Order: sequence, then structure tokens, then C-alpha cells
Amino acid sequence: MIECVNNPVPVEPLFTGAVVKVPVVLAELTVQFNVNSTIELPEPALEIKNIKKRLKITQCLLLQNTNMLFIKGFVRKNIDYSTRKCSTPEGICGDIRHCTVDIPFKCTTPVIFNVMEPLPVVPASTNEFQYFGRFDVKGPQFAEKDELLSGDFTEYNQISTEFFNELPFCELVSSRIVEFDEYLNPLPPANVKAPFEEREFKKIEEKMVIYLTLKILQNRQVAVPASDC
Repeated sequence: MIECVNNPVPVEPLFTGAVVKVPVVLAELTVQFNVNSTIELPEPALEIKNIKKRLKITQCLLLQNTNMLFIKGFVRKNIDYSTRKCSTPEGICGDIRHCTVDIPFKCTTPVIFNVMEPLPVVPASTNEFQYFGRFDVKGPQFAEKDELLSGDFTEYNQISTEFFNELPFCELVSSRIVEFDEYLNPLPPANVKAPFEEREFKKIEEKMVIYLTLKILQNRQVAVPASDC
């Protein structure tokens, strides 16, 4: 490809100071998840060759006016394993297959705001009001000049106020997964000749400890002072 030429363009910054709305860090923490699950393969396998893992978070919600963080997600595992196609007492041949599964997890954890506290939630409000009214009254018990002095009951007046609060949100920093996988009920291949040490299995029991580091942020208005440059 031909190399293109570019020329820097001068940037015109604001020197007089400004108020900006930017994400502000409230806390940074590492959450530990302990996960135990059983995975069933679609066919008998001889050996696990490789397991690739990816952590996915589907919910990370701070319940406002509390310090509780709700987290939900899953670990996507791509498992490469070998199968038996033909075998002799001296060797065994087969294919390399793969199976992808999602291992879900969820938990709640208390948060220590080690940077700053989130803004408090401002609740919505509804207030009724009425106007003063004079009404004629009639009846044998009232004099000619009598009148009813009260709020006007022929109307309904209300002031409704709602505030659109900034919801804190999460940003993932890193994850570390320590796992132990064990074959369940491995058995020698039935009615075939195969090396004596070979075993086939279909289920895997896994134990994972997941360390997830994340930030909790909230959009806030920040004053940027004027620059001397």
C-alpha cells in the first residue's frame, strides 16, 4: 500500500477554565468468585488438550443509597479434547474436537468507596395545592349574607418534580482465573483393544476461583481551572 502524508493541525484549547462532565472513580476493588460446575461432553473423550477461557459480565449494578454491588456473568470455555477412532494395544488414533460452554456465576459484595462517595439519590416529589374560594350557601339554617370560605374543591392542582440521577457504572480492569478440572468416572474403552492406561470419560468437574478487578464510576461535574500555558 502507498504511504499517505499527513500534516498536524494546531489544537485550540480552552484557557479560561470550564466545567466538564466526566466519569469520576468512586472505588476500585477485586471481587473473588468461587465456582463449582460439571461439564458434559457430547461424546467420550480421552484427554483434554486445551481450555481457553473468557470472562463475560452481564450485570454490574450498585444499588444506590447502599454499598451493595450486584454482579452477574459467565465464563465462556472453549474445550479442545481428543477422541478415539481406532486403537491397538500399542497405540490409539482419533480426532481433536471442541466444545464451547458458558459457566454462569453471580454474587453480591459490599463496596468500600476508597476514592469518594457517590452522589446521594434525589427522590421525586409530588405536592398538591389549592386556591381559596368563596361559595354561596343556601338553606334554612343560613342567613342571606352567609357564604362558604374554603379551598376550591372544584379543581385539582399538583406540582410533580422528578430528578434524573446519574447511575454509577462499572469498568473492568483485569481478571485472573485459577481452576482445577477433574475427569469423572473414566473407564477403559469397552470391547476394543487399546493401551492399558487409556481411559474415556464424558463429564468434567471443575472448580474455579475468579479474581475480578473493576472500577466503579459515576459521571460528575468537575471544574477545570484556567491554564497558564
